[in-house]
Amino acid sequence: MKAIQQIFTRSKTFFIVWCMVAAFGAYFCMYAFRKPFNAGTYNGLSLWGMHYKSILVIAQVMGYMLSKFIGIKIISELKASSRNKLIILLILISEGALLLFGLVPYPYNFVCLFLNGLPLGMVWGVVFSYLEGRRFTELLAMGLSTSLIISSGYLKTIYFYVHEWLPVVSEFWMPFVMGLLFLPLFFLFVWMLSVIPAPTPDDIQSRSPRLPMTNTDKKNVFREYGVGLIGLVIVYAMLATLRDFRDNFSVEIWNEIDPGWNKTIFAKTETIAGIVVLAAVGLLSTIKSNRKGFGATNILIIGGLILSGLSTLLFHINMMSPFWWMLLSGTGLFLAYIPFQVAMFERMIALFRIRANAGFFVYICDAIGYLGSVILLLYKEFFMKEMSWSNVLMHFSYMQTILSVIIMVMAIGFFFRHHKNRKAGNEFLPAVNLK
Repeated sequence: MKAIQQIFTRSKTFFIVWCMVAAFGAYFCMYAFRKPFNAGTYNGLSLWGMHYKSILVIAQVMGYMLSKFIGIKIISELKASSRNKLIILLILISEGALLLFGLVPYPYNFVCLFLNGLPLGMVWGVVFSYLEGRRFTELLAMGLSTSLIISSGYLKTIYFYVHEWLPVVSEFWMPFVMGLLFLPLFFLFVWMLSVIPAPTPDDIQSRSPRLPMTNTDKKNVFREYGVGLIGLVIVYAMLATLRDFRDNFSVEIWNEIDPGWNKTIFAKTETIAGIVVLAAVGLLSTIKSNRKGFGATNILIIGGLILSGLSTLLFHINMMSPFWWMLLSGTGLFLAYIPFQVAMFERMIALFRIRANAGFFVYICDAIGYLGSVILLLYKEFFMKEMSWSNVLMHFSYMQTILSVIIMVMAIGFFFRHHKNRKAGNEFLPAVNLK
């Protein structure tokens, strides 16, 4: 471990690549415990008048959502010494729940997916805690960003191949098998994360220290920035809701819009989207000024929202093919969603020198976002039962684009007025880093 850390000090490139690979691998493996079940269709199965897959998705999202609410406290107060044990424990609990999913008979095994989602919602916060508060956090987090985009698509493709090789394995046992395949890799990537050193003094000077938060810290943040944060939470919640819906029911959506789709389509669309988003987020890391970086992040989010809505409109009026719609709408969603996770709050903390960590903000947003995901699924099942999955995606894409762009503009105005007042000395706040 010491030998590797010595190499880190001699080679910045090696350090950056190491962090990117470690974060990418750990979160990719996490998705192997969370997402493969929704590659199944569970045809002919229902419960309480609902398709059984919808029940399974709702159960897991409920657990995942509760995990995010729990994470607001646990991740914001997490100490560096506890990270390794926590992330391993979370994954082992989720794999145990997948074992129960195979053992417990239908229709009672949906509870097991609630237990599976319950620990997994905190994994992102643990992984990002190794990376935040550094001069190149956006660059280091590119691996994590890429994983968020492409892992679900690739794992669906892997799921189909594994199911072909092991046709005797049922849809109820496949999630456990997929988790088992990725468990050794997960341990390797956690070890890689564990040897990443703490931020340097230069990192702390540039981005401010990231410390476990107290209850007083949390109250102070909302007292001073509550208006703007509420706007950001609403936008992020809508993004998380639509992204999760698109991901969970992508198989059904493709069946509707292009019945002859190829099983490699998920890997293709998400890879292209991942490259575009990776390049965009990577450019953010080249902006040294926290003020300019914060502004550029907001512009990127608005651009992603517009791309998602515009591509949906073009597909709706038959001016775009199914492939290009799914590619561009997904790219737009991720161009808006990923900067929230790895840049928005990172830059905000650095700009206003807030005593906080990114996990606190992201987990508030995620908790509300996954609550929205559950509400959308229930609304679809009870009030839009006859509407196709693709039409639900289109309708909510329009609503999200219009509302989110308006809210983002208002939130940007709030934060930059706040910054202007601070700069003029009209606020009783700590000194701003105006680099």
